[in-house]
Amino acid sequence: MIAKLKGLVDSVGDDWAVIDVAGVGYHVFCSARTLSALPSAGAAVSLSIETHVREDHIHLYGFGSVAEKNAFQFITKVQGVGTKVALAILSTLSPDEMAQSIAAQDKTAFTRANGVGPKLASRIVTELKDKVSSIALAPALSGTSAGQKSGSSAADLVAELAEDAVSALVNLGFGRADAFGAVSRAMQKGAGSTNLDELIRDGLKDLSSDG
Repeated sequence: MIAKLKGLVDSVGDDWAVIDVAGVGYHVFCSARTLSALPSAGAAVSLSIETHVREDHIHLYGFGSVAEKNAFQFITKVQGVGTKVALAILSTLSPDEMAQSIAAQDKTAFTRANGVGPKLASRIVTELKDKVSSIALAPALSGTSAGQKSGSSAADLVAELAEDAVSALVNLGFGRADAFGAVSRAMQKGAGSTNLDELIRDGLKDLSSDG
């Protein structure tokens, strides 16, 4: 199973790139975001890879960041979101924007992607709304004391902490999308803090600075 490719950019198409690794060209499907960030032909590049093996083909999907790969794996769990649609979504929304749109139940954000109609957009935000906090914010607490507590996984603790902080900010009159973004940034800046009161205060500071 291929998980990473490190080589030279050989050529680039509308939704793919060929990466030359020691003389072997790998055809990799990518989002427009990843393709636009690739260097010119002949330059070195490293991509995270998701390998899909089927009876009639082996497809490689390439990502410029681990966050984008995680978002791809996350969104394709929704029925009706195939790999092509997932790449279209990631061409329109960054992983952070995708997470915030799900948290805010913003269906319109997803309909901007090719192949996503109102019905599928509604299914995406509905099915993923209870899972998005742990997916989006888990890296913020990796290696902290939250991950060491017995009886709960780090992802569960992150989800619970994030949701409590977001709910508190919403109760103070802020929009859910803004609150989610502020909590996300606060957790990333202060990865060692697992105190709810501190997280709410940091979120308020972030929202005040945006205003």
